[in-house]
Amino acid sequence: MVSLSSLNFFHNLRADLKNRQFGVIGLGRFGRAVASTLHKQGYDVLCIDSDEAKVAQILSDRIATHARQLDSTQPSALREAGVFEQDTVIVAIGNYVQESIITTLNVKEGGVRHVVAKASSEIHMKLLRKVGADHVVFPEHEMGCALARSLTKPGILDRFELDPENSIVEMITPEQFVGKTISELRLRSNYGLNVLAVSQDGKFEINPPPTKRLEKGSAMVVIGANHCINRLPV
Repeated sequence: MVSLSSLNFFHNLRADLKNRQFGVIGLGRFGRAVASTLHKQGYDVLCIDSDEAKVAQILSDRIATHARQLDSTQPSALREAGVFEQDTVIVAIGNYVQESIITTLNVKEGGVRHVVAKASSEIHMKLLRKVGADHVVFPEHEMGCALARSLTKPGILDRFELDPENSIVEMITPEQFVGKTISELRLRSNYGLNVLAVSQDGKFEINPPPTKRLEKGSAMVVIGANHCINRLPV
């Protein structure tokens, strides 16, 4: 979920994307995935890890522009490697809380404008924010919540939380809705929801007209309060 407090961070980040310089500290599965994706998109990526084998593997797989083995808790080592010159640094040391916090503090104090850090717990998340992380991600928590929702609401294919109370969801068209038009469903009056899109032949029709008739096997994208979404027959 992207909270309202994160909007300013992403707005500033978007304005600086032309610089195309990222640093990734911590080359576990999460850090490696971030580095690989950025590199494939054409961005300049500097990878850092204390494990020489992980650094060597990154270079061997050619998923980073540069990679260095060093202790990220040492500011002098980060400065020498050029980490402080990066526009955005992702601290992906989620499982080592002390190293994660010290590294985040070092990177922020080194002058890096955008610092993203991975947390492994709620307390870890709070500490990372205290030492200056501009944005904190908690992937295990987010994946756990998503799994629980998919197990209890298997008809919901995807969900984007606008805030703790409202969401946009993509769902399989419920059996009770098949064959009816959007106007006949009266989703706004019956459920307090608005339809944003409906799929047809593998493609979505955005802002479908009220006369749009829903087909079996199609998908719908709706927006509304979570308590209203939970009332849907999915």
